[in-house]
Amino acid sequence: MDIQRPISSQFMPENAKKAFSGVIFDVYQWEQKLYDGSTETFEKLKRVDTVMTVPITDEGKFILTKQEQPGKDMFIGLAGGRLEQEESPVEGAKRELLEETGMVASSFELISAIQPISKIDWAVYTFIAKGCKRVQDLELDAGEKIDLLELDFDEFIDHVCHENFADIELSLMVLRTIRKPNGVSLLREKFSN
Repeated sequence: MDIQRPISSQFMPENAKKAFSGVIFDVYQWEQKLYDGSTETFEKLKRVDTVMTVPITDEGKFILTKQEQPGKDMFIGLAGGRLEQEESPVEGAKRELLEETGMVASSFELISAIQPISKIDWAVYTFIAKGCKRVQDLELDAGEKIDLLELDFDEFIDHVCHENFADIELSLMVLRTIRKPNGVSLLREKFSN
């Protein structure tokens, strides 16, 4: 699957200099000419891209994660995480699905590739993983506690639209689709096996 990386809505020139290297974020700065002819220092963050997966079993059950991480409140979200070096988005989605759910899927479909925040050079790829089957125990990082939720379609939509659902990109897509004529039917079709 050839996936093009989405382009950020805020331009960062090639001459931008790295001002700080962090564990997750790097900070880049450059001089930007303003409309009145003056210049100002602009900044942009850069981080490793992320993959998220909506796992669906052959029985039509949606799998969400109930997660705890140090320093964060409990949240509901998708299986996913940061891409590893030289890993393609679909390879990362497969790896994260296996680690966080113990499942493999018969197919992956990209439903979204966006850069959600203009001030951060960061792509988020969201996949539907169909035909998911459990093949192993979860392989969690030391800073993760994950329980799996198995939901029908209506329960899935309710969770995605709830305030403690962490993956707002999917929430926004679902809410925008629901507002369309026949929106719920469109979502059922998109997520159907």
